[in-house]
Amino acid sequence: MKLTGAEILCETLTRLGVRDIFGYPGGAILPVYDALGKSKLHHVLVRHEQSATHMADGYARASGDVGVAMATSGPGATNMVTGIATAMMDSSPVVCITGQVSSKVIGSDAFQEIDITGITMPITKHNVVVTQAGDIARTIREAFVIAKSGRPGPVLVDVTKDAQQATAEFDWDACTPKLPPKRIRNNHNQAEFDRAIELLNTAKRPVILAGRGIMLSNAMQAFEKFVRVGNYPVAMTLLGIGCFPAKDPLNLGMMGMHGEAWVNHAIQEADLLIAVGMRFDDRVTGDLRTYAKNARKIHIEIDRAEINKNVKVDAALVGDAREVLENLTPHIETRDHSAWIRHINELKGDSAVRDIQSLPDTGHLYAAHVINDLWKETRGDAIVVTDVGQHQMWEAQYYHHDRPRTLITSGGLGTMGFALPAGIGAKFAKPDSEVWVVVGDGGFQMTMSELATIVQEKISVKIAIINNGYLGMVRQWQEFFYDKRYVATPLVAPDFAALANAFGIRAERVTTRTESVSAIRTAREANETVLLDFRVEQEDSVYPMVPAGASLHDMIRRPHNPLVETASDA
Repeated sequence: MKLTGAEILCETLTRLGVRDIFGYPGGAILPVYDALGKSKLHHVLVRHEQSATHMADGYARASGDVGVAMATSGPGATNMVTGIATAMMDSSPVVCITGQVSSKVIGSDAFQEIDITGITMPITKHNVVVTQAGDIARTIREAFVIAKSGRPGPVLVDVTKDAQQATAEFDWDACTPKLPPKRIRNNHNQAEFDRAIELLNTAKRPVILAGRGIMLSNAMQAFEKFVRVGNYPVAMTLLGIGCFPAKDPLNLGMMGMHGEAWVNHAIQEADLLIAVGMRFDDRVTGDLRTYAKNARKIHIEIDRAEINKNVKVDAALVGDAREVLENLTPHIETRDHSAWIRHINELKGDSAVRDIQSLPDTGHLYAAHVINDLWKETRGDAIVVTDVGQHQMWEAQYYHHDRPRTLITSGGLGTMGFALPAGIGAKFAKPDSEVWVVVGDGGFQMTMSELATIVQEKISVKIAIINNGYLGMVRQWQEFFYDKRYVATPLVAPDFAALANAFGIRAERVTTRTESVSAIRTAREANETVLLDFRVEQEDSVYPMVPAGASLHDMIRRPHNPLVETASDA
């Protein structure tokens, strides 16, 4: 059948199983929006194109499917760049569709013309300009394959306006993707595999470093079996949280800059590190010169470019995490690592079992209290979407995730403003799930216009603003490393409760410890969006902390104060 390019685009997305598109219209994409109105697709009108990419990203992370964002040419496309980069750093499968000026005027500096493929080349897995209506279907189908295959990531498809307006034959079978033959994913050689087996079966002090790749490959069951057979303790990256239950005794907790002290000590004392679906980020390793010097290292990773990039390894198994783990597990000899695990537990001391809820109520409200209350009230079953900063680290420490895809956060790029739009995207992906947006007062102000999107779409998202009147993590660095010179970090904010009310959203300000639980319960009972403005202690800090570039041993610990002592004080 003959359709316009715009109609072909919408029909292709529909057949690919897309339900929701997050976007903002404009002249160069207007033919597609006209076709959208006649399609079965649901369009979510954002208030800023950056939010469209974050929503698509949150949708992808919560569902495991491809998220779709759309914008017009020029500033519409460039506004998407930060969201695209966020998805690229965290391997999130997102397809961004942008309008472009007509092919006849490309290169003439036409109104709202921009070379968006050139701009986004370093931050996409693939991008392409489509100038013919007949190429749209295949290109979109290929974009979805590329976004999800191998190491996932964002793909951008730029469609000229004349391609959208022209007509072409639409034949679904004829537009099958024409991609290079699929490479064998498990392409490590036998010597590497045998070496890994030898290391696994001779280690006395092993530690697994579990990353987001476990969830991206849906390897949770294979990973748990691997852990059980080998009796290996598991340390988590920030983005790996949820791939292995927090309540499991073999789960040590988060590693790295704000990870648990005993986890970092265990890594430094290990004789074998088994890295699965993680990339040895600098926030995980600290000073590479002193990182786990006595440990042999196995790296299971689908992206060959990550092998030996930051940390030299002794055995590299390049491939899909699930397939590699399934191949490894039958060769593992179950060993007794009880002495090693007992030693790690001794490193914890009593810090891991300290209950901050039992501390006396002095009228102070700490962010850790709020996060811990949220975990207890939701029983750990909510999807929590965080922004970036202190509250992000407190969430990782005090909300204990037992299920995958229940912590959604910007890791590699550290994008402030991510949480609210990504939370909206997560809610569209999982409409029956309880979604909490945990955000600082700084990050919230970057994308708070999306409250209007929430109202227009009539969805229920719970918002917890951890409001300390500062750009908290930057202030913490100024406290520790710049002699408390708080330059440009004290933050003036609107009355968030009044602001929410102006949008027609229920809101409450929480200022004391005794109000926290009741406010969370009230929000949970409401079948609508509720915003809670938690006014927490202003100069609280996240502990422990490994200064940037320092050794994992060189941790800054909280000064002893029983009123604010928390479970990360090891």
